[in-house]
Amino acid sequence: MTAVLALGAAVLVPVSLLTGGGGGGGGGGGRHTSLVVPEGRRAEQVYASIDKVLALPAGTTRKAAATTHLELAGPAHGNPEGYLFPATYPVDEHTTAGSLLAFMVSTADRKLGEDHLRASAQRDGLTLYQAVTVASIVQAEAATPADMGKVARVVLNRLDKRMPLQMDSTLNYALHRSTLDTTESDTKSSSPYNTYAHKGLPPTPIGNPGQAALKAVSDPPPGTWLYFVTVKDGDTRFATTYAQQQENVKEFNANRRH
Repeated sequence: MTAVLALGAAVLVPVSLLTGGGGGGGGGGGRHTSLVVPEGRRAEQVYASIDKVLALPAGTTRKAAATTHLELAGPAHGNPEGYLFPATYPVDEHTTAGSLLAFMVSTADRKLGEDHLRASAQRDGLTLYQAVTVASIVQAEAATPADMGKVARVVLNRLDKRMPLQMDSTLNYALHRSTLDTTESDTKSSSPYNTYAHKGLPPTPIGNPGQAALKAVSDPPPGTWLYFVTVKDGDTRFATTYAQQQENVKEFNANRRH
């Protein structure tokens, strides 16, 4: 049986619909629908979406993730975060939570198996898994797709200089939230995802990056930026010095008060 997998917003790739696997079935004969996984969704959010589209009890897909054989990179240690590739997946009466998870991971493996991604990771002194982690941060931090390349460059520059990344998105992941408000108390968290306190990358991706974020990491523009802040919608400022960043943050704060 052949179905169509939609990658990103428009790219269509013919694939064979995977069936079987753990985690229960979708039920209901003859049903054909689809599951949309937007760029940047966290694994827990994807699990909840699968439970919903397959009409499964809450938590079923999370349990299936722990028992289904998934072709994950060794450093993932069985955690599919970062490998649940954003796309529109076909669903029918034979689809199970396990089959959908395996389908997503195999799709990610195909995309990540491209030579230029591996070569760019090696160029930047990263493993492929670390490059996916960087892409997940880019996906979460960039205000627009046009900003992704520069955000990737900031992350790579900070890693190269052994500076803490100080990314709010990694703290948000640790705290299971999404917010623009990071407090001083938050930055003192002992979580390994606290990139204010810990140098280097967090231990895993913080979401599931899409094609644009992966491309941004594989081919970022040249630049010496070390900071960025979105001062208002559509206006992200990139800075090379802390003094410039402070001025931009002042404008961000002023805009939020209005």
